[in-house]
Amino acid sequence: MEQISTFDIFKIGVGPSSSHTMGPWLAAQIFLKSCDWTLIESIQIKLFGSLSKTGKGHGTDIAVMLGLEGYDVKTIDVNEIDNYIAMITKDHKININQKLQITFNPLKDIEFLNEKLPAHPNALTFIAKLTDGTCREETYYSVGGGFVSPENEHKTEEKAISKKAFPFPIQSEADILGYIKEKEIGIYDIVYQNELAWRSESEIDAEIHELWTTMKNCIYRGCHKDGLLPGALMVTRRAHSISSNLIGDKEYSNTDEWIEAIKSCDHSFTNVTKWVSCFALSVNEENASFGRVVTAPTNGAAGVIPAVIMYMLCFTDKNKFQDIKEFILIAGEIGSLFKKGSTISAAMGGCQAEIGVSSAMAAAGITQCLGG
Repeated sequence: MEQISTFDIFKIGVGPSSSHTMGPWLAAQIFLKSCDWTLIESIQIKLFGSLSKTGKGHGTDIAVMLGLEGYDVKTIDVNEIDNYIAMITKDHKININQKLQITFNPLKDIEFLNEKLPAHPNALTFIAKLTDGTCREETYYSVGGGFVSPENEHKTEEKAISKKAFPFPIQSEADILGYIKEKEIGIYDIVYQNELAWRSESEIDAEIHELWTTMKNCIYRGCHKDGLLPGALMVTRRAHSISSNLIGDKEYSNTDEWIEAIKSCDHSFTNVTKWVSCFALSVNEENASFGRVVTAPTNGAAGVIPAVIMYMLCFTDKNKFQDIKEFILIAGEIGSLFKKGSTISAAMGGCQAEIGVSSAMAAAGITQCLGG
């Protein structure tokens, strides 16, 4: 059975798309590891299918260049992305892994091709000429949620940590229901024991804390920025004005104080609904602006789970770290079921493969925390 961790489903990265931005970014890094990149003389990238058709809007070309330059989606200063790309475009040079500068013209060396490869709609090929006279060519498929599969190798990239067999292998919901009946334990216990096979309790807690901190900071940033979103449609940000109207004249100076201020707001059904929509919209707007988000399970659907966790913290009595931990672990397991049994790629399964899955994950998380 395929073993997928909650921390494979939830990943910190950069918008706007897990499959069209983060996947190609990771593919570029994998390609550099597959060859002696210090010998690269020139490099070309070919984008196929959906990566070609919507690649400009999703920044696929930008992602590939940043990946080749060695920037990490988790740590890159998102405020500097425009400057990094402007420098490559102006100088016609790319700095491989920040150490090897070669000639590179994005307009010529990144091709958007009107064709698709057979295994998946999201495909890209790297072709590198080396100084020893050889040529290295590799094709990768970005299969959704930031997962990447090399051609003819239909499995996700191995995790860096040591893998041990899960005590509760899960391929479908039937396995979970079987363990519940046989062992007389809850879903959370099953998921948590599986995670402990790969990480210690302190490591799990640290990663959960990092995920939630990234989520709540993303919501806060999105609710405090106005202006236009990138792109030709000139879409105006809305989360800021909604948040300002709802919060009124309450004072705060940071994310946690803002959350406390929200807790003291009107808890009517109408206001709570507006807040939840605002939370989700703020993440979507950050994602559309090449901001830092958490794939949940994709970038396109990244707003749902943070919004529902914020609802739980602000408008219920479930506001402890353990509640967040249970929510994320349960939601992650539901997301992994969809990935194993169907798809979380919109290019493959339509938008419901993203927003429908994230809604199911959020529903499972909140149900767990509220005693269901």
